[in-house]
Amino acid sequence: MTTLQDLTPRFRHVRLLLARERDHPTGEPEQGYDLLVPLDDEGRLDAAEWKVKQALCRVRHFQAGQDDRIGRLRRKPGGQWYFDYVEGERDDEVGFRLGEERFVTGEYVSIGSNGAMHTYQVARVEKP
Repeated sequence: MTTLQDLTPRFRHVRLLLARERDHPTGEPEQGYDLLVPLDDEGRLDAAEWKVKQALCRVRHFQAGQDDRIGRLRRKPGGQWYFDYVEGERDDEVGFRLGEERFVTGEYVSIGSNGAMHTYQVARVEKP
């Protein structure tokens, strides 16, 4: 179990909420992600810190009416970030240019799931 003492000062809790899209014209506050990840001074994923502490980098996908899925933040050779829930690639959710995005309140990030790309708004970034 991860404790606050295990985390470095760069770790942040990031909440992403589904932004407006065709089936959700006002967004969806009950669908999104909670991330526990290291961020650099500009709010980007800190790859060096992740490399040392990757076992602590967690992802929780939540959606009303469904069980939460708990996984880890991973990185493919070449630098593409993705969320990994169980062994194998069938359930992986790939971030679109997550390494270049800033995790700052109000910004947007895109995550691919089940063959579709969805946009999420950064709702909160705080120290754990």
